[in-house]
Amino acid sequence: MVRCREVYEAICCRTDERVQVEVFHRLLQRTDLSKVVLNQIAEHVDSADGFLSKLALYKALALIALAQQGKQPSPKLLENCIQELPKPLLGEPRDLNSLRMQPAQEDVLTLSLTLDRLLARDTVQVELIPEKKGLFLKHVEYQVTSQHYKISVYRRYSDFDVFHEVLLQKFAYRVVPALPPKRMLKGVLTSVSERDFIEGRRRALCRFLNLVARHPFFSEDELVKTFLTFSGSDVQSKLRDTYKKTGDEFMTNRIATQAKEYLPADIQAQFSTSRELIRNIYNSFQKLRDRAEKMAERSKENATDLLMFGRELSTLGSDASTLPSLASSQSTWGTLRQSLKSLSVEFAVLSDKAAQQGRREEDDVVEKLNLFLDLLQSYRDLCERHEKGVLHEHQRALHKYGMMKRQMMSATVQPKEQGSVEQLESRIVQQENAIQTMELRNYFSLFCLHQETQLIFTYLPITSHILGAFVNSQVQGHKEMGDVWNELQPKLGCLFGGNNGLKPPI
Repeated sequence: MVRCREVYEAICCRTDERVQVEVFHRLLQRTDLSKVVLNQIAEHVDSADGFLSKLALYKALALIALAQQGKQPSPKLLENCIQELPKPLLGEPRDLNSLRMQPAQEDVLTLSLTLDRLLARDTVQVELIPEKKGLFLKHVEYQVTSQHYKISVYRRYSDFDVFHEVLLQKFAYRVVPALPPKRMLKGVLTSVSERDFIEGRRRALCRFLNLVARHPFFSEDELVKTFLTFSGSDVQSKLRDTYKKTGDEFMTNRIATQAKEYLPADIQAQFSTSRELIRNIYNSFQKLRDRAEKMAERSKENATDLLMFGRELSTLGSDASTLPSLASSQSTWGTLRQSLKSLSVEFAVLSDKAAQQGRREEDDVVEKLNLFLDLLQSYRDLCERHEKGVLHEHQRALHKYGMMKRQMMSATVQPKEQGSVEQLESRIVQQENAIQTMELRNYFSLFCLHQETQLIFTYLPITSHILGAFVNSQVQGHKEMGDVWNELQPKLGCLFGGNNGLKPPI
């Protein structure tokens, strides 16, 4: 006979205090009881979400023991077992270990994400609030609203700067988007350009926060939560204190020191291939963005031209000068002049529609392209950090270690004081530990790079979002402009009489 505790310890989950139902069914098959009896026992077993609790297993084992004794496996019979539950015949406990279901090997390297799931993590709005003017300077403040946390907080650029600093310190092996510049060069741009600069910076800060708030590895981190929700007086100190409590990701990630075990053998080749591919993608998207910006700018210029065209018609119509008697059209000019004056309204509407078109192209197309470009640029920055940071430091440490070993060999050949030799030995041991840590960090850096590369490819379907936004903006813009032009055409025919160069509608 085997004790219930021994059975439980042999078949319970290693990561859970419960027993999987599948494992319990395997256990039943070892009892040699009839199928009818096994079904009766199974009916009396309490299980939830595919698991048996420890108590439920003990009761089930007692029912098995009753059945093996030739009794009816009924819970009512257990009520008579006051001191001890009956023990089943299941063989040696060590033989039961094979029944335990081994957990599937966790695939910690692969990201199983879609673009829609990433975008659904959060949407952050960044809006300018009225400037606060001091005695000598003025500063810009932003209202930051997180859809995920359902809260709005107020931040200055310096808050963004500290947030970016600690985020980069903690997640040095991840894609952390860059911040836009704080200032523009004084005396170079006009006041209008300054407003454009501030608006461009607001857009860039919004893109930065959305990329951060949607990142699969630090979107739920305490640093991000603090920046998006903390409404205290000193968010910068709060952010620094939060980082100091945890350290960087290498210190907190549970598989950081085992990263090498999860990396594919050809990781360096994969990295080189992916990096080149992403570089080409970046170049193509940069050209797309430049063209989209020009189209949006042309729409705005078209709006200005249409408005000025209408104003010039109004100016022409407002000229009250009398035509000389020799002018053959003197009799009709007065009527025509009034008609020209009224047309400025239609051209103002056309100008407004063209301006709306430009804003749509800028908000829906250019901004999406800039978002993806920001992510691609942060990946390129990450690759440089990996090569110039981790790898370079590792090589320097190895070089220093080699010099120490040569000094040690020299010390053994040429007798020196015992204290200096022991000190050198201690330094060598310290350097060996440092090299070991750097090697672990190097592998973890490669591990993170592999995941961040997957993140870039997860974002690639945003191309369809961009194309859809571009097509929709063009369809809507041309339709709205076409409607106004179609309304204007018959008015011209009525005002001027005849076709006068107007083609009849098809």
